[in-house]
Amino acid sequence: MLVEWDWWTVEFGDVHAGAAGVLIAGSEPGPVYFDVGSGPHVPSTTHWTAYDGRSRRPRAEALRGVCACGWRGAAEYSLDWAAIGDQALHEADIDLTGPLADWTAHLSVVRDKTVPLPEPLAALLVEIADQLNTTAVDTPLAALRAAGVLERITTRAAGAAAGMLDADVSAEAVATALGTSRSKALILLMTGRDG
Repeated sequence: MLVEWDWWTVEFGDVHAGAAGVLIAGSEPGPVYFDVGSGPHVPSTTHWTAYDGRSRRPRAEALRGVCACGWRGAAEYSLDWAAIGDQALHEADIDLTGPLADWTAHLSVVRDKTVPLPEPLAALLVEIADQLNTTAVDTPLAALRAAGVLERITTRAAGAAAGMLDADVSAEAVATALGTSRSKALILLMTGRDG
């Protein structure tokens, strides 16, 4: 399946990636498949731009904000096909501010439930990100080395922190506190309890 998500944050990564979701007759359609000839693999997508009614594909009636976590926005934003005309959706000037704002509001709810970072640590993370981005431009190999070192540091710190959690803390509680999925929280818990 092709890349589906248009919006992403460093804070939540792919767990809360967002996009404009398609509605047809009030529900989400299945993926659009692309005929590329014979072969075992048939590419597909659920990206909103594929639902333009061309080549026997379904035609989107409305869009809404969606999140990789399963959240779906309540507001629906109708598409004006009289204004779009025969244009492909990816070429049309479609206003995505509504779905984007709804997804951003969803992230605010997720963020409000997460454990806050101590201010000095949050500032340090911003500084590290800035330094890595600058170094990536100036000396890419040094940035790659630094990223590797940072990855090893964070992996060890995550294991140590997970090991300090009470044995009865649930994966759901960890997922909510971190703004991640239950499956990723389970992996963290198992790593910490085994290490």
